[in-house]
Amino acid sequence: MPAAGNVVEEDVETFAFQAEIAQLMSLIINTFYSNKEIFLRELISNSSDALDKIRYESLTDPTKLESCKDLKIEVRPDVLARTLTLIDTGVGMTKADLINNLGTIAKSGTKAFMEALQAGADISMIGQFGVGFYSSYLVAERVTVITKHNDDEQYIWESAAGGSFTVKVDSGESIGRGTRVILYLKEDMTEYCEDKRVKEVVKKHSQFIGYPITLFVEKTREKEVDLEAGEEEVDKDAAEDKDKPKIEDVGSDEDEDTKESKNKRKKKVKEKYIDVEELNKTKPIWTRNPDDITNEEYGEFYKSLTNDWEDHLAVKHFSVEGQLEFRALLFIPRRASFDLFENKKKKNNIKLYVRRVFIMDNCDELIPEYLNFIKGVVDSEDLPLNISREMLQQSKILKVIRKNLVKKCMELFTELSEDKENYKKYYDQFSKNIKLGIHEDSANRKKLSDMLRYFTSASGEEMVSLKDYVSHMKDNQKHIYYITGETKDQVANSAFVERLRKAGLEVIYMIEPIDEYCVQQLKEYDGKNLVSVTKEGLELPEDEADVKKQEELKTKFENICKVMKDILDKKIEKVTVSNRLVSSPCCIVTSTYGWTANMERIMKSQALRDNSTMGYMTAKKHLEINPLHPIVETLREKAEADKNDKAVKDLVILLYETSLLSSGFTLEDPQTHANRIYRMIKLGLGIDDDDSAVEDVIQPADEDMPVLEGDDDTSRMEEVD
Repeated sequence: MPAAGNVVEEDVETFAFQAEIAQLMSLIINTFYSNKEIFLRELISNSSDALDKIRYESLTDPTKLESCKDLKIEVRPDVLARTLTLIDTGVGMTKADLINNLGTIAKSGTKAFMEALQAGADISMIGQFGVGFYSSYLVAERVTVITKHNDDEQYIWESAAGGSFTVKVDSGESIGRGTRVILYLKEDMTEYCEDKRVKEVVKKHSQFIGYPITLFVEKTREKEVDLEAGEEEVDKDAAEDKDKPKIEDVGSDEDEDTKESKNKRKKKVKEKYIDVEELNKTKPIWTRNPDDITNEEYGEFYKSLTNDWEDHLAVKHFSVEGQLEFRALLFIPRRASFDLFENKKKKNNIKLYVRRVFIMDNCDELIPEYLNFIKGVVDSEDLPLNISREMLQQSKILKVIRKNLVKKCMELFTELSEDKENYKKYYDQFSKNIKLGIHEDSANRKKLSDMLRYFTSASGEEMVSLKDYVSHMKDNQKHIYYITGETKDQVANSAFVERLRKAGLEVIYMIEPIDEYCVQQLKEYDGKNLVSVTKEGLELPEDEADVKKQEELKTKFENICKVMKDILDKKIEKVTVSNRLVSSPCCIVTSTYGWTANMERIMKSQALRDNSTMGYMTAKKHLEINPLHPIVETLREKAEADKNDKAVKDLVILLYETSLLSSGFTLEDPQTHANRIYRMIKLGLGIDDDDSAVEDVIQPADEDMPVLEGDDDTSRMEEVD
């Protein structure tokens, strides 16, 4: 290396890979993985993205294409050098892009992809996480990237994946604009220098890329050339010996003699030439007749569009004609992406084309957020080619396209629901999106509500639709009953559903946090109100005898309700006789318009919650007692005998705190409640308070704590037991 002067080598800068990227590359290099061919799919996909970017930029500034007007991808294998080179005439990278994109700034997808791999995912998923470039190291021991951006010089990036990479200015031959990726293949990866193998991989993964992919292969062929002077003499002698018998043929035609002598002065030699072949001549699949397209073709296009390693779950291919013309192809994936609901994520996966020219793939106005899992393409005949993002926001055409896309999505979901097995796969992955749609899209709320599926008290391990629920309803049942909570087992064993299950009334189990938001908007279905069994004023089908009996119980327990309200004071709004309990002594219900216990739990867990709303939205608690339960009946008798009985006060507080827990609320002071339980346990075990050496430590003075010393108080507690 020269020691001085303005030499390129002296400007080499070395950078360390960001830790997570280095770890990812190490994993790719050292993991045994048979499907290494996906590297080519990823690099071609990156080239296609770069071409999309320069094409989009050129719509508003045509001069950007002057450095190279031909938008293309070239693949050049070299058997002798053991290299595979991919060339594109896309947007290229500046020096900063090279450093950031290929090494020092970890993308969110790097960590997510590592986690997915540790959870058993396949390396072929790499493109979905935006780090597909590093798949090069599946087959290459060293990678060189030569790139030229319109706004910067030409640079070379190089790394053998040893924890660092170098960047330097390239003073060699200019590539005009774009990127050239040179893979120095490992010894056992020479198959990717063979044109047959390259064709096979491109056809499998990238045949629907929107730019020509051209394969350049060096081949040899035989060619006739004139003999040199020395060679001609030898050839004449040999020809004379060989043709002696024919000398007497004096009468042969002069022209024939001339032709023959010319042939004798030629020889065949082997020459090298470049064979150029376009690998993706298939026209855009969305422009073809759906009847002529096989499901395998749709699958191949879906994979090339999304970098997904799995086939799609369902597809909708349609065109709209009339005042507005466009074609569209929409896919439902088999699984939700890892970042489906991340704010920084691209809003959708619909690529927008105008007359087969790619415009953008993150147009917010094209499809609502709750359908952000739908992938596909829209090709409009009516939008102008040079449309800007600002013009798109104002475009009435786009609003019509959006309305049609949503409509077709609803049709697609409905068609999918007819296939029970596939709909279950879809619902497992995207039920949150449907519920978000019910919350946000009032125009399609009715259609979306038909797509909901829930476990119920009568459905066992199957999920049922609201339509199925209504068909199961009893003749005298006016409402649809539901309960929200954390798990299926928790809500199934809740005190709130006791009476309904005993009466044979089906209860819907809503066990996802988003259900709380969804049901706020979905107040009724098929003319039936959705009623929470955890809120006050629960109406159950009852005959006159039941109503009369309930009124008698209210009168009989009116006094104990008043006593309990006085004891609990501000902790609750009121105490009433319950019509929903069977085996539990009491439960905490909430007011009609307040939060449920489950909603309160969800809101408390929000990291960025607004505490100012917590005050007036926190559930207004009502205590409901079961008049047929022996604990409540005994409490009533003791309160009538002496409403100032200390044991009554202690046990009312204990009942209240226990019902808070069983109803899904959290305790404001869990330790005090725990101390009450410990005292009860000691009483049950016959342990005297004075026997405990840690009494002073675990039991702070509390006027509400049950006093268990002395015959009187102990006998009272035992009586209640």
